[in-house]
Amino acid sequence: MSGPNGDPDISMDDGINDEDEFEDEEYEAINSTLDQINSYLDDLEDRNDSLNGKLHELMESNREARLEFRAQLLGSQTQEQPCPADGDSSATSKEDLNKGDGDCK
Repeated sequence: MSGPNGDPDISMDDGINDEDEFEDEEYEAINSTLDQINSYLDDLEDRNDSLNGKLHELMESNREARLEFRAQLLGSQTQEQPCPADGDSSATSKEDLNKGDGDCK
C-alpha cells in the first residue's frame, strides 16, 4: 500500500503516535523556560520604551538649544554689523550664517 504522499511501502498508521511522548516534568520545564523568556522580553520592551523616551527628550532638548543658538547668532550679527538695505533684512540664509566674518552679501 502506498503512503499519504504516494510513497511506496509506507502506510498511514506508520510513524504516527497519538500518545504523549513528553512527561509532565518536561512540560513544566518547557513552561518554566517560556515564562523566563517572556519575562526577559518584557524587561527588554521596558528598556526599549525607556530609551525611546530619553531619545525623544534629547532630540527636543537639542532642537531647543539649536533654536536658542541660532537666535543668539542672528542677534549678535545684527548688533555687530548691520547689512545695507538691499532687500529684506529679516531673511538670513545659511550662507550668511556660515561666513563667520560678518560680511553682508
